[in-house]
Amino acid sequence: MRAFCYRLFAFMAMVYLLVPETVWAGGKKAKLLVHVCDTRGLSGIYLYFGNMYNENLLMFGIWTVVILTALGSGFGFFMDIIMARTGLDLTSRELHE
Repeated sequence: MRAFCYRLFAFMAMVYLLVPETVWAGGKKAKLLVHVCDTRGLSGIYLYFGNMYNENLLMFGIWTVVILTALGSGFGFFMDIIMARTGLDLTSRELHE
């Protein structure tokens, strides 16, 4: 029974890895597509990020992570201030488990 489960798992892994190749939209020509940002009408910070997306995807990804982290932290800090002013002080909360 154990050997059958291993063979079934190996077969399912093979199907999982090979099926997307055969049903890929566009076939082999789809691999030749290049995704770019149209920067013709952009200016300022939009042009900077558009060019970065076109030229250096690693740096674009790093900037994305940094900006999203800063925005999430900023919104969290801002909401903590708002909640403290409305009377919901979560800093002195006690956990009862």
